[in-house]
Amino acid sequence: MTYSESDPGENQTISGTLILLGFSYLGELQMLLFLLLLVTYLLTLMGNLLVIILVKLNPSLHSPMYFFLVNLSFLEICFTSSVVPQLLVHLLVEEKSISLVGCAAQMYVFSIMGLTECCLLAAMAYDRYVAICHPLHYTTIMSVRACAQLAGASWFIGISVEVAQISWVFSLPLCGSHRIHHFFCDILPVVKMACADTSKNHILGFFIIALFITSPFFMIILSYVYIISTILKLPSVEGRRKAFSTCSSHLMVVSLFYGTALFTYLWRNFSSTLENDQIVFLMNIIIAPVLNPIIYTLRNKEVKRVLRKTLEKRKSRLRTI
Repeated sequence: MTYSESDPGENQTISGTLILLGFSYLGELQMLLFLLLLVTYLLTLMGNLLVIILVKLNPSLHSPMYFFLVNLSFLEICFTSSVVPQLLVHLLVEEKSISLVGCAAQMYVFSIMGLTECCLLAAMAYDRYVAICHPLHYTTIMSVRACAQLAGASWFIGISVEVAQISWVFSLPLCGSHRIHHFFCDILPVVKMACADTSKNHILGFFIIALFITSPFFMIILSYVYIISTILKLPSVEGRRKAFSTCSSHLMVVSLFYGTALFTYLWRNFSSTLENDQIVFLMNIIIAPVLNPIIYTLRNKEVKRVLRKTLEKRKSRLRTI
């Protein structure tokens, strides 16, 4: 495969690197952005690792809901780690280069994690549906095997679909400028570099959005229609409150994930500047991963109880030393 850069009147072969222009236009303000991103990234890592550790170490949290939550936290760590560490480095150096192999790897991880999260959120919605609408059969329906199958299906869909899509993207001959006006290797900017007909790639992208992103969202909506209908039929106010509290955290996470994604998509279509596009994309990448563990810890009494108990044990051990 030949990669060439088209100049007026001549074609030049591009070396195996691309240039991510990113936030170069910020100049000295890149250092401030670096500090903000570094703090946010560390909080994301600590928050999601805390959730994983708490669930793994406490048998009282070994339930389907927390099994999916561990998968979600792992996804969020991989999702942000596919973009943010490299962006932090690029904010400190003048040469913001990335190899073609590195570009492909970044695109694979970022896209796989994003699509897998869509499917995983739908699986979590199904778990909440069974817990509230069929509580007597919950342990039977949401068995260990069923949970593993739902999580495995989410990962399988994310990996297989995105590997096929991105492999097709990098099978295209790329030409024109090797400079990408973005801070990471997103699919659309790379497809724009292709010196071939990309209409089939756009059709595939639309198909993926319609089938594997929109469909899980409608499954989530349908689950919550049944959930809300069941909650409203409960005789007591306290019963309705407790039932809704069991799914409120998931509902907030879904709203955050799809809300930021929808805002990013709409902004891309109506924004007139690349700089504003990049800011919105960056917010989409960092907001949900850093807020999700906060939502699940601060709004969940059981997790807060386990966290408090763990901290108390830690303090007592330190006192005995």
